[in-house]
Amino acid sequence: MNEFVVTSLLIVALFVLLGSGVWIGLTLAGVAWIGMELFSSRPAGDAMALTIWGSASSWTLTALPLFVWMGEILFRTKLSESMFKGLAPWVNALPGRLLHTNILGSTIFAAVSGSSAATCATIGKMTIPELTRRGYPAEKIVGSLGGASTLGLLIPPSIIMIVYGVAAEVSIAKLFVAGVIPGILLAALFSGSLIVWALLNPGKVPSADAGMGFAEKVRESRHLIPVVLLIGSVIGAIYSGIATATEAAAIGVVGSLILSASQGSLNWQSFRDALLGATRLYCMIALILAGAAFLTLSMGYIGLPRHLAEWVGGLGLSPGMLLIALAVFYIVLGCFLDGISMIVLTMGVILPTVTAAGIDLIWFGIFIVIVVEMAQITPPVGFNLFVLQGMTRREITWIAVACLPYFFIMVLAVLLLYWFPGLVTWMPSKM
Repeated sequence: MNEFVVTSLLIVALFVLLGSGVWIGLTLAGVAWIGMELFSSRPAGDAMALTIWGSASSWTLTALPLFVWMGEILFRTKLSESMFKGLAPWVNALPGRLLHTNILGSTIFAAVSGSSAATCATIGKMTIPELTRRGYPAEKIVGSLGGASTLGLLIPPSIIMIVYGVAAEVSIAKLFVAGVIPGILLAALFSGSLIVWALLNPGKVPSADAGMGFAEKVRESRHLIPVVLLIGSVIGAIYSGIATATEAAAIGVVGSLILSASQGSLNWQSFRDALLGATRLYCMIALILAGAAFLTLSMGYIGLPRHLAEWVGGLGLSPGMLLIALAVFYIVLGCFLDGISMIVLTMGVILPTVTAAGIDLIWFGIFIVIVVEMAQITPPVGFNLFVLQGMTRREITWIAVACLPYFFIMVLAVLLLYWFPGLVTWMPSKM
């Protein structure tokens, strides 16, 4: 049976299982079992057991539940309120004024969260009611928050970077460091778009709050000190080589517990909720990773990655055309799957093609993360859209339209990284 027929049958099986409501991790394992049992000579049973055990016992993955737990602890603190107090005086003079707190707040929280949904929910709890009360346009409040909160995937520590690093077998520490400059660039582009909009629509921006002197602004900035120290301890430990990504994650958990205790929000109930929340989320991710590992092994025995790589190689696509094709592919896939599922489902097939095209895997990891960010604000399965819908009670289509300008800003960011790859590769090369 030729590869096209086999691929078609497995894709049909995948969507039938997903459409019937089977969990994604079990779906991936089921499709892998079907493929190996029917189209290869290797017995599926022992291969599945060995592969799932190997993926579940990976030491590299230890960083993942720790960073998830850190984000859950901080989600229950007064961090967003403190950041708003510390940032508002500084952005009040910028065109767009307090809308920039969505961008800067999301950028800061992204550096201690690792999840775009958590970033969106945490920052939104504070900024949506506050900005609405002050009279800022609803579509700009929601759009800027939806776009900026995707930075939770790009600015380290990032859950999805850990997943990609394990799948692609590249250094997670280098991936983390590689995301810093693109994350700052994307945040600057988001803020720049707000400045342009405010200059073109001055009548839609509420009047500035009462001015503060420089000394008073500095005094208000004390609210930012705890989170800046936490970010510095995590990222600094990785960049300086003092700690691995896993050890830095442990530092982050301890720091977030100290921060939570200092703010008076750490008690038995919040500790228990954070631990259970992190456990539930990681178990879901671990099941997806285990199923994807088995699917990758199954595809290898069937020979699909090799044949796909040969087919794509035969098309004679330049690296640029290949990246455009992959970007479109992932954006379409993101209409139906979450980011982690997209990566673990496709890496076994895509990586041989990318490697053959001579594309740096660290750079490609950042490229994939930004494309997955686009999917976070793309209906019908844009996670950030669901979070915003829960907070605003607006229609999902209205929210998607509000976020649309930020989708195109991310497209611009991808183009800038393609034209200037050193924005991604410079910092990892110094490690």
